[in-house]
Amino acid sequence: MRGLILLLLAIVMAGCAGLATRAPASGMPALALAPSALGRTLALEQRLVFEHGPRSDTVDALVEADDQVVRIVLHRQGQVLLRLAWDGSDLRQERAPQLPENLSAQRVLADLQLVYWPVAAINLALPAGWQLREEQGVRLLDHHGEVVATVHPTGQHEARLENLREGYRLHIRSVPVQP
Repeated sequence: MRGLILLLLAIVMAGCAGLATRAPASGMPALALAPSALGRTLALEQRLVFEHGPRSDTVDALVEADDQVVRIVLHRQGQVLLRLAWDGSDLRQERAPQLPENLSAQRVLADLQLVYWPVAAINLALPAGWQLREEQGVRLLDHHGEVVATVHPTGQHEARLENLREGYRLHIRSVPVQP
C-alpha cells in the first residue's frame, strides 16, 4: 500500500495565466494551468510505472483533456483509486476510502502538465526562480539554475519523468484513444 501511495503522489502524471504555487510538502511548483492552455485535446490510456529507489509500482490511468476540463482516473486491477477533474479554477477529486488524506491530486495534475502542456504556457505560470526549457526534445525544470526535474521522450507515445528533487521516476506509456 505504501508503494501505491508514493506512486499516486508522484503521478502524472496554461490560459492566459494559470496559477502556480509552491507545493509545501514537495518544494516543487504546483502547476495549475488552465485546460485551454494545452491548446489541443488529449485522450489517453496510460500505464504508469513508478520507481522510487528499489521500489517499482504500476497503475493504469485514463486521461482526457479539452479546453474546458482535465479528467484523470487512476485505477489498479479494476479498482478506481482516484478521479480528478480540473476546470482551471476548481480541482475536484473522488478518492478510494483506503487512500490517505495526504494524497496530492495537485501533484498528479502538476506532473501531467509538466509532461504535456506547452513550455511557454508553463513558464508564464511558474513562480520566480523557476524555468522550464526544452533541449533536443528533453524538458528541464530549473530552480535557480539547478535542474530539479526532467521529461525525456522514450518512444512515440512514451516518456520518462524524473523528479530529481523528490527522487522518483515515472515511466509513462500512452495509447491514444477516441474521446
